[in-house]
Amino acid sequence: MSGPQCCANPPTLNPSSGAGHVEKVGGLDSYVSGSPDSKLAILLVSDVYGYEAPNLRKLADKIAAAGFYAVVPDFFYGDPFVSDNAERPIQVWIKDHGMDKGYEDAKPVIEALNSKGVSTIGAVGFCWGAKVVVELGKSSAFIKAAVLCHPSFVTVDDIKELKVPISILGAEIDQLSPPALLKQFEEVLASKSEVDSFVKVFPKVAHGWTVRYNVEDEAAVKSAEEAHGNLLEWFVKYVK
Repeated sequence: MSGPQCCANPPTLNPSSGAGHVEKVGGLDSYVSGSPDSKLAILLVSDVYGYEAPNLRKLADKIAAAGFYAVVPDFFYGDPFVSDNAERPIQVWIKDHGMDKGYEDAKPVIEALNSKGVSTIGAVGFCWGAKVVVELGKSSAFIKAAVLCHPSFVTVDDIKELKVPISILGAEIDQLSPPALLKQFEEVLASKSEVDSFVKVFPKVAHGWTVRYNVEDEAAVKSAEEAHGNLLEWFVKYVK
């Protein structure tokens, strides 16, 4: 089960953060950023802290600035994980917010985007969200490309079933997806010539570094921005 690292460095949630706004997409409150007329959309599936995390919204804005319509749904229905709630540790909270439910909830969001004229959708998942994105990527019906940032709960068997181009960005210091596991992912993907892939382990960073970094810490910001650049390159290449 997920350990303390999964919940380290909780963000200070801010419902009004970001340059975009919140609206309903596929029945879920969603932070959206970018031109609603864009034919290319990127779905951002959050970690356990949900869609009001300022760094996550800032990344959505960055993705939007590259020409995509960025959508960050609230898969937790206003009930993100609260790390200092001793009554409801992660093991209890996750029973109410399983990744299988996130996967099912993502389908109407994708349907809503398609029905408003979006032609190609990519998805990026962080920690909890990575498992949801992997499930979506097991069929080419939902998304055309996937990025996983410091995934949680993703298995070698999941990777074997992937059907879409995937980029996996991992941390050197990660108990949930240690470099040795990412190496296994890379080996599986290397044997799947029909699926383009990219696996990278970032040195000296810990699980959660792409969205739960301290904005005052220059080195942390630099590592996060490098990862953001990598994920954008992937989407520019495959979501078109």
